Amino acid sequence: MLSERRLEVLRAIVQDYVGTEEPVGSKALTERHKLGVSPATVRNDMAVLEDEGYIAQPHTSAGRIPTDKGYRLFVDKLADVKPLSTPERRAIQNFLDGAVDLDDVVARTVRLLSTLTRQVAIVQYPSLTRSTVRHVELLALAPARLMLVLITDTGRVEQRLVDCQAPFAEASLADLRARLNSRVVGRRFTDVPRLVQDLPEAFEPDDRTTVATVLQTLLETLAEEAEERLMIGGTANLTRSGHDFPLTIRPVLEALEEQVVLLKLLGEASESGMAVRIGHENAYEGLNSTSVVSVGYGSGGETVAKLGVVGPTRMDYPGTMGAVRAVARYVGQILAES
Repeated sequence: MLSERRLEVLRAIVQDYVGTEEPVGSKALTERHKLGVSPATVRNDMAVLEDEGYIAQPHTSAGRIPTDKGYRLFVDKLADVKPLSTPERRAIQNFLDGAVDLDDVVARTVRLLSTLTRQVAIVQYPSLTRSTVRHVELLALAPARLMLVLITDTGRVEQRLVDCQAPFAEASLADLRARLNSRVVGRRFTDVPRLVQDLPEAFEPDDRTTVATVLQTLLETLAEEAEERLMIGGTANLTRSGHDFPLTIRPVLEALEEQVVLLKLLGEASESGMAVRIGHENAYEGLNSTSVVSVGYGSGGETVAKLGVVGPTRMDYPGTMGAVRAVARYVGQILAES
């Protein structure tokens, strides 16, 4: 356990290194921070921090920089995240309130997060398995071709074409639409298969094949892997931190192209809390020089998806965590009102 004074020295080193991008020396610390001790004491504290692996000397005659372990302790000891200003909060709300549909909400969220944090923003679309049905629409495009439109409580819209073996009368279509909605509206997507399994039996024998085809399309829509959709933005922000990737930035860019990797990163956020993975805590080797801050978002206290940012380990953790949390809260409010 470090003493409170040495924790203060570590906090000062992290803050200065994040702000200046330069290794931090004892003289600079005593000049910039009111540590209440002499430079000699600070040098001794820095020696202890280095011995215990919290800071490191990048090269001879240089100051010190935080290690992954040092950043981890800094984050774990944060009393609170940096609150957003009233103008910032108002700007977030106004920007997101202008969204016209779910795709627009996600796109605006990505742009907002990447701008606020100056990092790479990742937003997962609400998962169908965590959603409820708002409405199912069936439209006749031709005598034997229908369009199935599935609308969720999170504003997500899925459309599928259904080719029938025989023409389907408008009266039968209206009957199927009504019966289907009466069973599934307001219900969890995971409950839908059970709720509709006997629906074909409610129709005349000549219509049962078509009804079964429509239901099969509906169930396939729920099961498709396409539900795990992501949007990413702000990759160019990494170029501002080129020296944070001393060897090459290529592994980071390659990792950001892998959707499976990104979904796993976001999945590490707990249902109700924020996850911060620093440097080598990231299981994917290509991201060992980055930190990932992620959190869940949703409405009614229930998480339906995750969002977060990826950036160099030398990031403003209090500010980044505050921005990620605030944006997630506003997105959740929009979903609840949609």
